[in-house]
Amino acid sequence: MPKDKSMRVIVVGCGRLGSYLADRLSSAGHQVVAIDSQDQAFEALSPEFSGFRLEGDATEFDVLRQANIASADMVIVATHNDNINLLVSQVAKRLFNVPRVVARVFEPERQMTYRDLGIDTVCPVTMVGEQVLASVTDMSPDMEQG
Repeated sequence: MPKDKSMRVIVVGCGRLGSYLADRLSSAGHQVVAIDSQDQAFEALSPEFSGFRLEGDATEFDVLRQANIASADMVIVATHNDNINLLVSQVAKRLFNVPRVVARVFEPERQMTYRDLGIDTVCPVTMVGEQVLASVTDMSPDMEQG
């Protein structure tokens, strides 16, 4: 999608990751709806957040419809629960035909399941693990002598 085209993005889960993404996407000029089941979660959004806040359970169709999911270009699911992330991702992809769905996955073994369903994943465990392994195996010569 061209950089100058505004996207409609729904971010489910407004914790540290969800609020960070919602803020960044909003400041880049995209239309963002942040959904969380806890009203106080929206306090993590910056004062500059120009999107919409929707308190509700994203596993409920009515909440997704209120967010206008049928017209979303992308849904990012970043709750703290893999089962909720998988459910909401599948609903967005299969029932509402959202073109791009990205879900946070905590259990690395689940990544292939999501990918088989056409859902992009981000797994913090895998990402950090790979970074740590790269830093250990790419030690400078000075460190290897120590």
